[in-house]
Amino acid sequence: MGRGKVVFVGAGPGDPELITVKGMRYLQEADVIVYAGSLVNPELLKYAKAEAEVYDSSSMVAEEIVELMARKASEDKLVVRLKSGDSGIYGALLDELIPLRQLGIPIEVVPGVTAALAAAATMGIELTIPKLVQTVVITRAAARTEMRGDLRLAARFAIEQGATLAIYTGVHVIDKVVRELREGGLPPETPVAVVYKATWPDEKIVVGTLGDIAEKVKKERITRDAVIIVGDVVAPREVPRSSVYNPSHAHSYRPARR
Repeated sequence: MGRGKVVFVGAGPGDPELITVKGMRYLQEADVIVYAGSLVNPELLKYAKAEAEVYDSSSMVAEEIVELMARKASEDKLVVRLKSGDSGIYGALLDELIPLRQLGIPIEVVPGVTAALAAAATMGIELTIPKLVQTVVITRAAARTEMRGDLRLAARFAIEQGATLAIYTGVHVIDKVVRELREGGLPPETPVAVVYKATWPDEKIVVGTLGDIAEKVKKERITRDAVIIVGDVVAPREVPRSSVYNPSHAHSYRPARR
């Protein structure tokens, strides 16, 4: 079997050290690298071998990207497609993966760290809290992109289930985000955090409520590259103890301690 294949690698949220070991290995071995220059930290390209061909896809459409990768893989070259965060979360993965499969090009997908997890890590919070928050809803907002449903439904689900909302691509329409969440029933005192460029050197964290977050975000002039975290996990009033490590809780690895 030849070397030619396309590997989709999640580059992580920004910090180049947050790429996975497997992703890094493929990056170092790649004959061709196609990366989203508008989103992926270019510091990662320092790990490429000197003779690797590097292409910035930020000015290309899906058909051009697929044609390039298919052609290079057919030349028995290892092609790495660097996607920001994780390619399975708003990564437009299928636009490229499906036509490559139809062309008979071998593919592999290597996951990465998505922005919501990076935001939680940099804030030092959990997106779930034992006994209080069991569910995380990853959703998005947009002004031009057609979507199914809106944030009103997500807000109602958050109220009914006590869920955390992680909203991507919404900070540029923050007023619309706030309006739809309020119309969905979330009160103005609901905690909100906006994390701009999580794990990048110029990262910013803005914390507020649905009542004031829009003005705070505008004051910081944040209009892109941010994830919005909504819910009690941003500023929990109480944190019930996890049963797993509670001395009174027994499980197959540890008896209860009195």
